Amino acid sequence: MATNLTRLLESSIRSTNAAAVQSSMRLFSNQQQQHQPEDDDEEFRVLNLRTIRQQARRREFKKEAVQPPRTKRMAVDQDWSAVWSGPRSFHPASVPLPLRQGYTERGAAAPSKYANAELMKIPNFLHLTPPAIRQQCEAIKKFCTPWPKGLETEAKWKRTFPLEVVTSDYCHSLPTIRNPEARRVKITLKLSDLQFDAHAKDKFLRLVGERFDRETGLLTFVTDRCPTRKQNYDYALYLLTACYHESFVTEPWEASKSEADMEQYLFERNQAKRSAEAILNWNASREEKVSPPSGYAESVEQLINEGENEYNIAKYKEEVLKLLKIAI
Repeated sequence: MATNLTRLLESSIRSTNAAAVQSSMRLFSNQQQQHQPEDDDEEFRVLNLRTIRQQARRREFKKEAVQPPRTKRMAVDQDWSAVWSGPRSFHPASVPLPLRQGYTERGAAAPSKYANAELMKIPNFLHLTPPAIRQQCEAIKKFCTPWPKGLETEAKWKRTFPLEVVTSDYCHSLPTIRNPEARRVKITLKLSDLQFDAHAKDKFLRLVGERFDRETGLLTFVTDRCPTRKQNYDYALYLLTACYHESFVTEPWEASKSEADMEQYLFERNQAKRSAEAILNWNASREEKVSPPSGYAESVEQLINEGENEYNIAKYKEEVLKLLKIAI
């Protein structure tokens, strides 16, 4: 009987331990189930690197109707300054002119204005039409001053402003806007507008040399050695001023000039005057002495300075006959 009690006690202890172990395993399993995701029972997902393109529905594009060029839609009385307001490259759809340019074979027509690169190379002046210039002049007229009174005619303003300045501007296609030829300055002046005495005029003509044209009487200075136009203009005025003031200076060596050094023959300081006076005043008293007439002096100067020709010889002959009072 004691043996049976011992066996019963052992079996109860084993059953108690088994229940404790089973309850602890259930608790552990419940905690593990809380931390695991819900999709543990799903299959292993496969990573697919190739995307399946879904065939999208084609989008239909509607082509708009091409508008005609502006030349076809432009009115006859279109304001051209609104179309071509400033300098720009040639555009065939905006110019209502059948322009043609380019090299062609013999007998063929020149290329038209469409797709013509030659018309785009050269500068055009389509923005400088007479109506556009008139419109611009009207716009800047309010900034201008009235024309000075007393200078209505060309003769009046030339008398007031005798110096004429001539410059040139160039339109070209270069990396720089300054053309080398635009720096040249030319000033012209009539020699009669300058006040000289005999000595100053002779010296001034020697200083200017070929810049004076004896046929027209114009004095011309052309300067282009300076890099800018303003500098060349100042240099030209300096040359004119320096030559003018230097002509009135009398150097000591100028007193030793002989008659052969003179630029022109003058009747008053030559032997011809003394010879004519000797002929006219032969066997006459001091009170009765006379001088040769001015016509004879002019004919002698003209004959020697201009050379012998039919007119000068005929005039000299006529004045000699008058001087000697010989009638033909």
